[in-house]
Amino acid sequence: MNPWQTKWPERLSYGLSDAADNLVFQMMTTYLLFFYTDVYGLSASAAAILFVVARLADVGESLLIGLMIDRTHSKWGKSRPFFLWYALPYVLFAILTFVTPPFGSTGKLIWAYVTYLGLGFFYTAVNLPITSILPTLTQNDREQTVLGVIRQFCGSSVQIIVAVFTLPLVALFGHGNQQQGFLLTIILFGAISLALIWNTFFHVHERFTNPERSHQSWRAVSHMLRRNQPWLIISVVILLYWLTTAIKNQTTIYYFKYIQHSESLVPYANGFTFAALIGVLLIVNSAKQWGKKRTMLSGIAIAAIGQLILSVGVVSNHLPVIFGGILINAVGNGLIIGLVSIMIADTIRYGMALGIQAEGILASTDDFGVNVGLGLGGLITAGLFHLSGYAANHSQNMATRQMITLNYAWLPLLLYLVMFAILLFYDERTLQAKITPANQDS
Repeated sequence: MNPWQTKWPERLSYGLSDAADNLVFQMMTTYLLFFYTDVYGLSASAAAILFVVARLADVGESLLIGLMIDRTHSKWGKSRPFFLWYALPYVLFAILTFVTPPFGSTGKLIWAYVTYLGLGFFYTAVNLPITSILPTLTQNDREQTVLGVIRQFCGSSVQIIVAVFTLPLVALFGHGNQQQGFLLTIILFGAISLALIWNTFFHVHERFTNPERSHQSWRAVSHMLRRNQPWLIISVVILLYWLTTAIKNQTTIYYFKYIQHSESLVPYANGFTFAALIGVLLIVNSAKQWGKKRTMLSGIAIAAIGQLILSVGVVSNHLPVIFGGILINAVGNGLIIGLVSIMIADTIRYGMALGIQAEGILASTDDFGVNVGLGLGGLITAGLFHLSGYAANHSQNMATRQMITLNYAWLPLLLYLVMFAILLFYDERTLQAKITPANQDS
């Protein structure tokens, strides 16, 4: 019987790392497209191309950071030093992304490319280690689940805080000037993020690394990846989840601004996503009783039901139904996203059972899914808006209104169904047979 290896200060510090990243990340996923089109001054087509280029870069970045982690030799371990080295550049690029320079259209476009691409790289550099470090903190399966839940509870809490309070803070700091308001808001969030990331570096510790397995050739690692079926399946699910999230979140402000004609409703709508915390808190017991696969399938089903209710509310133009759908959808999303890092940790341990400890590469699937999913979501949203004739800060034509409705209601519902079907192929029984003998609950 193994004792639990982590104490509460370390558990909270680990969880707060995700809270730190989400202070900036949620601003990017929910408001950056709106900032670019309605505040910064980019056209929807220019924003769409920017998101495509950024996501192409992210494909390589996730793999690069994963390789960097697996090749790191330091007195602090493999993943932990990334919190120290890259926190400050991450925050600086986050702030620069929301600066509106006094340039012409070409200069502003170049600025947007440089800052957004830099932000994407440094986000990966501070976020990927949160996942890769988890299986090195403890070998206790239930303790890893608890750590994953703490992480997601902290991360989801901050996501909700940012979603609800960003626009009021922009109004407070900007006094009618949204350029100033967004900049001062990201400076506040960035300062808090920096302190929390460095706090994680000082309080978490890598305990379980096998030197013989942790620095293998790329040929050996790639062979393991092809045999790691659970990792392949969860990678696709993660990508689809973030694609769904990006399409829905980025369209929220457009829906309430141009369809409901009330931008002030956005914080209220986002406030109902607080229910995601309910889903996160359900994970510990439900994963123990049903298994992680069935728990995530239940989360996807609940999220899809909530999205269907939201769609009915959109069609009927009934706000209480829309808000009810958001709440139910959020519970399901909490179950899904709360299990992601935990299930990736399982695939890392499965890889170790196959003879390779490559937590950097295997964990990179999380950031790969986040970056590519968000990028494709931004591309789809901005691209469809451009094709339909979107005009910033004007009444929208019927085609654009239909595109907004499609993105906000129906595309996410379809993606949840695809996600559910793919997860059915996840072979949890084989995975558990490989990793369980080395882990015993206390």
